[in-house]
Amino acid sequence: MKLIKFLVFFITLQVSAQQGGMWIPSLLQGMNETEMQSLGSKLTAKDIYDVNNSSLKDAIGHFNGGCTSEVISPKGLILTNHHCGFSQIQSHSSLENDYLKNGFWAKTLSEELPNEGLFVEFIVRIEDVTKQVLEGVTADMSDREQQAKRGSNSTAIEKAAKKEEWQDTKIKAFYKGNQYFLFITERYEDVRLVGTPPSSIGKFGSDTDNWVWPRHTGDFSMFRIYADKNNRPAKYSKDNVPFKPRHFLPVSLDGISEDDFTMVFGFPGTTDEYLPAVAVAQIVEKINPKTIAIREAALKVIDANMKADDQIRIQYASKQARIANAWKKWIGENLGIEKSGAIGIKKAQEAEFTKQLKAKGLDGKYGQVLPELERLYNEIEEVNVKRRSFIEVFLRTNELTPVIFNLAQLEGAAANGEEAFEKQRDANISRLKGIYKDYNVTVDRGVFESVMPLYTDHVDATIYDKTAFTNLESALKVLEGTSSEVLEKLNNDAAYQYLKPFIIEFYTVIEPKFQELNPQINALEQQYMTALMEVLPEQRYFPDANGTLRVTYGKVKGYEPRDAVYYEPVTYLDGVMEKYVPGDYEFDVPEKLQQLYADKDFGQYADASGKVPVNFIGTNHTTGGNSGSPAIDAHGNLVGLNFDRVWEGTMSDIYYDPEICRNIMVDLRYVLFIVDKYAGAKHLIDEMTLVHPKTNKKTGKTKKAKKSK
Repeated sequence: MKLIKFLVFFITLQVSAQQGGMWIPSLLQGMNETEMQSLGSKLTAKDIYDVNNSSLKDAIGHFNGGCTSEVISPKGLILTNHHCGFSQIQSHSSLENDYLKNGFWAKTLSEELPNEGLFVEFIVRIEDVTKQVLEGVTADMSDREQQAKRGSNSTAIEKAAKKEEWQDTKIKAFYKGNQYFLFITERYEDVRLVGTPPSSIGKFGSDTDNWVWPRHTGDFSMFRIYADKNNRPAKYSKDNVPFKPRHFLPVSLDGISEDDFTMVFGFPGTTDEYLPAVAVAQIVEKINPKTIAIREAALKVIDANMKADDQIRIQYASKQARIANAWKKWIGENLGIEKSGAIGIKKAQEAEFTKQLKAKGLDGKYGQVLPELERLYNEIEEVNVKRRSFIEVFLRTNELTPVIFNLAQLEGAAANGEEAFEKQRDANISRLKGIYKDYNVTVDRGVFESVMPLYTDHVDATIYDKTAFTNLESALKVLEGTSSEVLEKLNNDAAYQYLKPFIIEFYTVIEPKFQELNPQINALEQQYMTALMEVLPEQRYFPDANGTLRVTYGKVKGYEPRDAVYYEPVTYLDGVMEKYVPGDYEFDVPEKLQQLYADKDFGQYADASGKVPVNFIGTNHTTGGNSGSPAIDAHGNLVGLNFDRVWEGTMSDIYYDPEICRNIMVDLRYVLFIVDKYAGAKHLIDEMTLVHPKTNKKTGKTKKAKKSK
């Protein structure tokens, strides 16, 4: 029986190797290139990443540090998700111009809307600097000394890197700190909103369909990058001109079929594929249940108020989406880990690892790693759960509490002199102005009353009646005066008096204990990663996501989430109409879209069956940060826009199972259909290069499509 389980585990690893992994684009030659081509790709490694010539990587931008975008025209037009541009869309919305509800489409360049603070960053080149970063780092150094040495080495490497004056550098760790890469980047900071469908399209299905398949969501928005007259990054200026990219993605009108090759190119945020079983169990059994309960309590209050009031709906749209997204993801993550047996599989891997240690005479070198990790995870459990709960209650779900949290930092800054105090006060004033722009005291109090009992038995909601920090004007008055005057007013405020002890406990008890243990865990996990690759070298290892540019490849594929259920890989506009509920905030359908469907007015965007594809799924290994990533076909054309994962597969951040892990993408034909037929923005279609890549399958040549009429 044990042998059978291990063989299943081994086979799963081999399948996963072809259908999972987040690979560094500069290292695709060889094994990855061969695998991609075996899956149907016609691309070479140099087509994807090339420093000296235009390549696919030049069209892929990091969108505001949290999502991905891609350039789809020679005039700097970029595509990303509706939910990635949501805060910008919200910031331009009002009751008079409700772009969330009605959508927005700029007819000319002059109508495109600037967005303060929004940026898109491109990768110029990637260099392996592992040897330089680790130079002088020795085994007899403490963890802190090793970290300091790696840090000073990295700073020196960044300063010495060859780059243009407008370019930047950053070094990132891979394989738990066993490898390091230098990234040369270009950041464009004049990025303007071009178009967005209404939320009834861009967020169709809302919370009910989030992380769920079948899906029917047109989750896209369009922006444009502007540059100076030399095509270099520049702050917003009316004199800036549309950016001219080194490469932009042609858009395929042929779409996809099951088993077609797909490549998702983007900036995945964070994964933890090599966590030991004890860590995964702690997440599933202790941390996730607590954080899920806190967010669920907050959402009940926010959702009820948003449904009752349009002004609150606009104010809280972005906040609600952020809170709900992780809440539902964590629920699915727990279900997926249980269904896939991930913890048991990891235990089996650890048993094999331990067995091979002894067989290879490495027990003395690495034998203490797993037992020590288990001991430390057991020791950190209580403080870890408490810390995560504090973050959820005080910094994620409520708004008064993070205001007070930041003001406590202001009090701490005052101890370092007036200059430090003034700097922190300016930062607080800036935050307050941002918070109160979309603040409703009734909603916030309701959230506080719901989540605070999940952290403490001593809940005092009357602070909302007594504090100055439920109103921008009165809050700013507290911050007027010298540091001593401000601190006196602060410490007399009811909310500050009540919340300050919790914050002090966080800084003096919770965080110090966490920071004592967590670096030890990180050091051991780095050692475990080293040991795995040495002891089990026949297995394939891809680096965890860390916000850097990655390639993941797979196929369009349906799946079986449970017994006797099979999900097809493509959904259609027919399904949108089947889900339609008039007036419903999640499943309403705009009247014009209803009419286009009734008239079968689909233009050139229907498939061979005469239906408009909406979403499709594939085996690409994605995570947060891949939102907005392009799904690229075998020839390098854009066929889809990544935006989600199926609920059963959200555990792929911890354990990727090729049987049930699927990413969800918007079919680009639906994007084009909405832009052209629904929005009437044909000028945007005309900017793009539309192609028919399946016209000549043998050579992979593409045929340019006719412009839309």
